[in-house]
Amino acid sequence: MTAAPPLQKIRFAKLHGLGNDFLVVDVRGLDAATAAAVQDPETVRRLCDRHFGVGGDGVLALRAPVTPGASAEMRVLNADGSEAEMCGNGIRCVVKQLWESEPGTSGDRMVIDTGAGPLACGVVVEDGAVTSVIVDMGRPRLTRAEIPMTGPPRGDDERAVDVPIAIPGDDRERRVTAVSMGNPHAVIFVDSAADARRLAETVGGALERHAWFPNKTNAEFAHVVSRTAIDLVVWERGCAITLACGTGACATAVAACLTGRADPGTEITVRLPGGPLTITVAADYATVSMRGPARRVFAAELELARLPSAARPA
Repeated sequence: MTAAPPLQKIRFAKLHGLGNDFLVVDVRGLDAATAAAVQDPETVRRLCDRHFGVGGDGVLALRAPVTPGASAEMRVLNADGSEAEMCGNGIRCVVKQLWESEPGTSGDRMVIDTGAGPLACGVVVEDGAVTSVIVDMGRPRLTRAEIPMTGPPRGDDERAVDVPIAIPGDDRERRVTAVSMGNPHAVIFVDSAADARRLAETVGGALERHAWFPNKTNAEFAHVVSRTAIDLVVWERGCAITLACGTGACATAVAACLTGRADPGTEITVRLPGGPLTITVAADYATVSMRGPARRVFAAELELARLPSAARPA
């Protein structure tokens, strides 16, 4: 009788940034088959299912860095199994996990490789634990080719700032400003926080899949409270509405500055359903700084073969 193959076991940590929650899995020490299995889209969907799995907005796989001096590479896998280039709340969770779990880690700086390139991160440590992370999110990409985005105006090197857009299912034309923070964002400013929530719920998915965005897009619905405060609800590509989105907060602050609603070089508090992030857009738009918390929920081990299907039984 042939012995059954050993069950694939993985250790993971559950962390969140303002309620945007992730399973952080270090695949560097796993055998190749197990590392591939945990990053498989179907496995990711099963892990992130909030009823039949662990539950989360995504899986963050830690891989060997490609940049000299970097601590790790972060691969972002959304709850639907798709891959994202970058995640602002996720990178704060990764920094906290690495700083607190890697033997010999010290200092207040760390570099993480991402799909948007290597990003420098600073940590705030209290009683041996990382309480908040400051991330240099890099240069906002503003041209249509960089986002990517089509639609009028047609030039790839042109920006899309306050461009009229018709969203399927919406009762009026909106104006969108497109920004990439390593991943695409479509920002729409509205008249109230209630409008932001309503539109995210009713047309967020339609904007994510709008024909102008060949790789789909994150959709931001923002209400400007003052020149230093913005209320924001985000429909995340591959996740639907989440409690917070770090890259979305950065893109919204950039869009507010581009449209004259806020000022570069000034701290802007972006208030998301899960809590606030502090965003500063450099005066020359060369970079965007994000400051916010990361929290550890628990760590555990699971056997992938025992993970139930995400599909409900008949």
